[in-house]
Amino acid sequence: MNKRSRFILILAVLAVCFVFLWPSISWYALTPKDQQTLALGSLEKIKDYTTERARLGAENFISSARNNPDDALDPSFKWLEKAAKKAYKAQKKSVPATMTLGSVLSAFSGVEELKSVLESHYRDEILEAKNRSESSVKLGLDLSGGMNIIVHADLNAAVEAQKKKDSASVDNVDQFKKDAMAQAIETLTGRIDKFGLSSPVVRQQGEDRIYIEIPGAADGESVNTLIMGKGILNFRQVDMDATEKFENYYRQHGAATFNSDGKLADPSIIPEDCEVFGQYTKDAYGLDERIGYLVVKKDIIVDGQHVQSAQVSSNPTNGQIEVDFAFDSEGADLFADYTKANVGKYMAIVSDDKVKSNARINEAIPGGHVALSGGFSVEEAQNIQKVLQTAWLSVPLEVESQQVIGASLGEQAIHQGIMALSVGLIAVLIFMLIYYLGAGFNAVVAQILNMYIMFSVLSAFNLTLTLSSIAGMILTVGMSVDANVIIFERIKEELRAGKSRAAAIASGFDNAFWAIMDSNITTFIAAMFLSQLGTGSIQGFAVSLAIGVCSSVFTALFVSRLMFDFATDVMKKKNISISWRRVK
Repeated sequence: MNKRSRFILILAVLAVCFVFLWPSISWYALTPKDQQTLALGSLEKIKDYTTERARLGAENFISSARNNPDDALDPSFKWLEKAAKKAYKAQKKSVPATMTLGSVLSAFSGVEELKSVLESHYRDEILEAKNRSESSVKLGLDLSGGMNIIVHADLNAAVEAQKKKDSASVDNVDQFKKDAMAQAIETLTGRIDKFGLSSPVVRQQGEDRIYIEIPGAADGESVNTLIMGKGILNFRQVDMDATEKFENYYRQHGAATFNSDGKLADPSIIPEDCEVFGQYTKDAYGLDERIGYLVVKKDIIVDGQHVQSAQVSSNPTNGQIEVDFAFDSEGADLFADYTKANVGKYMAIVSDDKVKSNARINEAIPGGHVALSGGFSVEEAQNIQKVLQTAWLSVPLEVESQQVIGASLGEQAIHQGIMALSVGLIAVLIFMLIYYLGAGFNAVVAQILNMYIMFSVLSAFNLTLTLSSIAGMILTVGMSVDANVIIFERIKEELRAGKSRAAAIASGFDNAFWAIMDSNITTFIAAMFLSQLGTGSIQGFAVSLAIGVCSSVFTALFVSRLMFDFATDVMKKKNISISWRRVK
């Protein structure tokens, strides 16, 4: 490969690496700490924050605009000026030449529209930060602090329990287990996120285990209670009169209706035999979105454990999408008796203290087979089906292991890891500069670019940085100079043989190539086996080592070679500064 091709390749690699690394740079270096805290919170917390901030912002803006309508718009609200101009154009009105507080306020039809614009802006800011966080290098629990839990799902017990209820529903055991695990993971994700924690990592590990990672401080007992508790799904009667009164009260008092733990600040606003739950639907991202509140009776009509099956279908008469589900014999009797006595009333499906559906009872429903309709879209019907499946695909869960890492320990680990990496890197670089002089500078540049490429790959694949990963990097720092040492020593041999600078460099790299490749290929193979067969810290160490091996070979053979050739062909150097002893 000639110098031009090598130079273009290096530039392309560095540019791609910068693109990969940019989300991590923007998250850790450019995102304010307060915005990071908000972005790492649950989506419900983000929604509550943006709603309240938009409300206060709208009130303050309206007050300022009415008191000083001719004042200029603050520079920090330039984005609101753009929204106001867009609103004027949408209303087919002429846009004022100078946008003052009064003219901006006049662009919006009312307080609610202004609040909506403000909320949209604040929400986009935080969600963009959240996306940057998800695309950046993650800090493992040993660095950031938090909780690591492995849960065993007893799929065989779930299969046996389902066979006792309805053997026909488990004809395909493998598919049943797959569905059961998917529902268990979805249920656990909802429970833990509802607990108000930072966005959790919940993923399947192997065939019957669930790996849960909760960053930040969390109470172990409370989290275990959420994990071990069965999916609470039941059918409740809705008190529409109490719901209407509550909505009127909520419109007047807003967030003050609830205290810090989500309970009613004044329980007397609803009947004693009732409780308030949020009513949710799935948004475009597949997340629960609260669309209001419902007051339901505390007494349960039918418990979810009586649900045997659920599926989405289309009504052959009117073509409407329906959710068809069936009860066992006991549940069928309870449901038939209730619907016969309460025709015209409303009934809610409650799952984990969230109302997932609210339907009117049009007639008595005997036989235990129910067709739930209500103008659903296919997506809405599928979401209700999943809620119902959570009840009958019940999987016994058992916590196998749990590890809690304190935040202070994480900060200490970060400091110690960075210090170890920095000291190791600096020591190696100083040695290379002292022992190999000018050629050592090439090794220094190669090492710095090596670390740059390693971090960019971690960012590109959203890998997690742990103490073991840092250990792999430190080992890579020591190993990667081996390639430079082999090359430099071969160049020195060629110089002793009387070759010119250009010939010695070419022969040195050519003769060192297979020695470098042999040693690094064997290391890479060992790292691959460790990453596949190992778990936890061993896997993290192996992945970072494998990345380091690949990047160190690239920097040694391409970057270092280009620097030698540049000095030879562009700077017209005849000799090589490669040893404190004379070699030529």
